[in-house]
Amino acid sequence: MRTSERLGLSGASRPSVALGALASLFAVAAATALVYPLAKIAPVAALGLVYIVGVLVVASVWGGWLGSITALASAAAFNWFHIPPTGRFTIAEAQNWVALAVFLVAALLASSLSERGRGRAHEAEQRRREADLAAEMARLLLRGTELSAALATLSHRLAQALGLPAAAIELGAVGVDERREAFALRDGDVQIATLLLSAGLDEPSRERLVARVIPSLEALLAAALERETLQAEVVETAALRRSDVLKTALLRAVSHDLRSPLTAIVAASEALRSPLSRNEHEQFVADIVGEAERLSRLVDKLLDLSRLEADVAQPRTDWCSIEELLHTAAQDIGAAPDAFAFSLGADLPQVRADPAQLERAFANLLENARRHCGGHPVSVRARAVGDRLVVRIVDRGPGIAPSRANHIFEPFYRVEPDGSVYRGAGLGLAIVRGFVEANGGRVWVESLPGQGASFVVALPLERVSA
Repeated sequence: MRTSERLGLSGASRPSVALGALASLFAVAAATALVYPLAKIAPVAALGLVYIVGVLVVASVWGGWLGSITALASAAAFNWFHIPPTGRFTIAEAQNWVALAVFLVAALLASSLSERGRGRAHEAEQRRREADLAAEMARLLLRGTELSAALATLSHRLAQALGLPAAAIELGAVGVDERREAFALRDGDVQIATLLLSAGLDEPSRERLVARVIPSLEALLAAALERETLQAEVVETAALRRSDVLKTALLRAVSHDLRSPLTAIVAASEALRSPLSRNEHEQFVADIVGEAERLSRLVDKLLDLSRLEADVAQPRTDWCSIEELLHTAAQDIGAAPDAFAFSLGADLPQVRADPAQLERAFANLLENARRHCGGHPVSVRARAVGDRLVVRIVDRGPGIAPSRANHIFEPFYRVEPDGSVYRGAGLGLAIVRGFVEANGGRVWVESLPGQGASFVVALPLERVSA
């Protein structure tokens, strides 16, 4: 529906009465003049039908009352100018009385029928506009956008359709004053909203609004509220389900990945109470230190993931060197000097990011690659490509199947070298994605089974101001 089209609840808009009077006079005068030449080829008594055309036009445009006046004026003009004796309102012959009476009845009947047809056409147009308005209300309320925005747009549209300065739809019951008129919108016996209109709506428009527009608006608004409630329940259910999954996975991680190092620490500590050789003593101490470090890394990952899930891991950005971050991350995981083969571009530009978060992300990627490299050095490359700095960490392990590549960045998801998949403490890649995306970057994997995996981190570059 065009936004400029009004609903027209108050009835048909007609041209002015003065213009209708002029049109009536013109129609009578034109028909009277036309009868003169026609009288030479047809009987005068049969030429009264010429006036019927003007009566129909006036009645269809200005209504039956002016059409009836035009019919009477046409009968008078026909009698005065054409029925003998002319120039007087008298009729000499009986047959002319019959002709004039038949003409007058036909003219009045034609005026009445024209008025009725005009009313039906107007009613049909009214119904069409109401149907268009109902369709637009349905589109606005049920298309899935936010309900408050839809109500604001619909209020503006209703004001245009009703020809009022302003309209508003407020949820629930709303108090009004003398400047506004309120219509309760109900769903059964419960008031769900209030339609507020500027004062000045006439009685016919009000009756039509209450009878035809408000029922449709009530039904659509009730459906929109029900849909919004169902959507909220779906979102809440999905959040609860995801929380359940994470909770179950966390319990599994706690029961397995936390218990394993604790068990090793306790066993090594108990062994230290017994008489041991120096080598055995040092071995047990190394086991305790190694398992404690493993436990500490797992706890750090759980804390990182909890901050990311709670959306509180806001980056503290600063200019940082990717080359330094990569070498520091390699040292943090205790890798041998020959575990990584670095190939970093000359004069790598700095990036604006949180150095601590990126270092943790790179450490997790390097640790993951070293675990699946099959004893070969892990290739670490970094280059500036356009407006991004791209880091590739490539291993020569078993690779990742395409069907699993979309899941490896999910929390507690792990792909083993033999291809088996189970949910455990697969936290590293989830933390990588969280920290990289928090700093405006992207991370993805490129791999084919049996050909290794290449993890790609793309970070945006900013121009360093002078």
